[in-house]
Amino acid sequence: MAKDKDYKDAELQDPTITSPRTAEEPGPKPEKGEDSCCPPQHNGAGKNEEERSSFIPTIVSLILLLFGIGLDFFDVEWFQGYLRLIVFGVAYVLVGGKVVQHAVTNIAKGNIFNEFFLMTIATLGAFYIGEYAEGVAVMLFYVIGEHFQEAAVARSRRSIKALIDNRPEEVTLIKNGQVSIVNPKNVNIGEIIQIKPGEKVALDGEMLSESSSFNTAALTGESKPDTKKKGETVLAGMINLDKLVELKVTSGYEDSALSKILKLVEEAGGRKAKTQKFITRFAKIYTPIVVFFAIGLALLPYFFVDAYIFEDWLYRALVFLVISCPCALVISIPLGYFGGIGAASRNGLLFKGSNFLDLITKVDTVVMDKTGTLTEGVFKVQEVKVQSLEKDRFLALTAALESKSTHPIASAVVEHSGNAFKQLKVQNVEEIAGHGLKGTVDGKELLVGNAKLLRKFNISYAPEIEEIVETIVVVAMDGKYEGYITIADQIKEDAALAIKQLREYGIDNIVMLSGDKDSIVQKVARQLKIDKAYGGLLPQDKVAKVEELKKQGKKVAFVGDGINDAPVITLADVGMAMGALGSDAAIETADVVIQTDQPGKIGTAIKIGKKTRQIVWQNIGLAFGVKALVLIFGAFGVASLWEAVFADVGVAFLAILNAVRLQRIKF
Repeated sequence: MAKDKDYKDAELQDPTITSPRTAEEPGPKPEKGEDSCCPPQHNGAGKNEEERSSFIPTIVSLILLLFGIGLDFFDVEWFQGYLRLIVFGVAYVLVGGKVVQHAVTNIAKGNIFNEFFLMTIATLGAFYIGEYAEGVAVMLFYVIGEHFQEAAVARSRRSIKALIDNRPEEVTLIKNGQVSIVNPKNVNIGEIIQIKPGEKVALDGEMLSESSSFNTAALTGESKPDTKKKGETVLAGMINLDKLVELKVTSGYEDSALSKILKLVEEAGGRKAKTQKFITRFAKIYTPIVVFFAIGLALLPYFFVDAYIFEDWLYRALVFLVISCPCALVISIPLGYFGGIGAASRNGLLFKGSNFLDLITKVDTVVMDKTGTLTEGVFKVQEVKVQSLEKDRFLALTAALESKSTHPIASAVVEHSGNAFKQLKVQNVEEIAGHGLKGTVDGKELLVGNAKLLRKFNISYAPEIEEIVETIVVVAMDGKYEGYITIADQIKEDAALAIKQLREYGIDNIVMLSGDKDSIVQKVARQLKIDKAYGGLLPQDKVAKVEELKKQGKKVAFVGDGINDAPVITLADVGMAMGALGSDAAIETADVVIQTDQPGKIGTAIKIGKKTRQIVWQNIGLAFGVKALVLIFGAFGVASLWEAVFADVGVAFLAILNAVRLQRIKF
């Protein structure tokens, strides 16, 4: 997608953040040459055992630290010299060994100024001046902070996966009359599977049974059951609520709707927001500055202070280094965006990257397609007006002739009329291209079509027909005008509310684009109170309209559902697609997928984006504020290493809690 390069060229990566203690390779790998205290997590067998075992060194280190502090406090005579160094040294290695290893490895690669380097020189410096307990405490509390961070990330991931990754591992296959239980990965397209009541659907398929109700919450976020009838599509992840049904598989396991959604969420955290990129770049400049300030703090007072004691000023420099560690920023910001993606998933919205959570907060213009986005995309009868016949008889005769056509308008008439037409005899059906149908129904000659059809046969009709903007079916019987049926696409239930919400969220320019005829488009626009509407547009015309808005400096979000919307979705600053009924092309090119097909979710997406951004900037302000304060205290000798480490870990912990809060907010 050709959009803002800063947003679009982000390299995909695993969004998980984890401690350097368990990283397979030292240091982070978000982008080439990039620093972070949060290397990517590696997955594999025995992951849970590894997570549990990673707590053991921390616990042993804590016990040794408390043991050593206790002996120091009671001034035990034998706890001196090498024995004291060994006790605190073992405690240090248990929690700090990996960090020191990463620092050394990164130095060898030319990547010196990073968090590992800061932690290493600060703690080894503490050991150099004999402050063993404080050196161990710095590493220990840093590692405890990492444990909190890992738990927060794991919780975020579990909440997302619990919502959507519920793919069954078994499926009932019917082959050659035999029923067998197989892995869904081994089922081929076109084969028949059976879904029992209460069972989750493993693969996308076409309903072969007459009907059944399904819980679609995993895909749409809505708990309201959806009734699927014969011939309709049932998607993987839905839960059969009603009766035993059979499906003909239409997609392979990896190509199912649920698999695609899960893949989108897994990839989403890897697309970085500008705020994340800024903090990464900032840390790369900030870290060496802090190191040189610390060196200056330790050495320069020699020239200005009369009673200069190197150990005292070195201690202040070490405090300065510990509190300057940017861990809270590097942890909490991506975690905040990951929480936003999770909150969106819970609300039936899939953001394909944290960058789009940022972008959507800048949108000032929302452009929407009409059919399938603001309207149901299904023709329904709106009004039936009859001249002399009874209404039911008129509908039955019309539907009988329309039943011989596959046109969507004809289908709408047939569906509205009921079953009475099935008893009528239809003969001599002739389709007149661009006009309608001619035939004999129950011995009466019928003409069913548009006004041009009646004019062709020189039949006069009511003048009001020419003023009707909706699609109209005009009917003549035995050479005489008999009435008409209007058909229109029904406006979605929450469309008006969606427009109202957008205005409340500060969107002052709402536009509707449609390929439908302009008179219908303008009527819908008036009903929904949309600012501007344009009808009769081809795909290239929609592109031109959006390009025009962007040239005016507008930040545009476009919402559509059809194949013809894909080019405009790609062009918009934020492209949004209706995911339940939308075309694959629209969904693939979109930046945000609305799984519920509800236009009201556009406002929800903006609200989630704004809340995520608010929490991220709260964390940034908290981290910078506390660090600046303690840095000043440390430089003047007021704060010790204990205050420094508690402030750093405390800020990180508060930032993590604030980020996790997104998961609990109701939007």
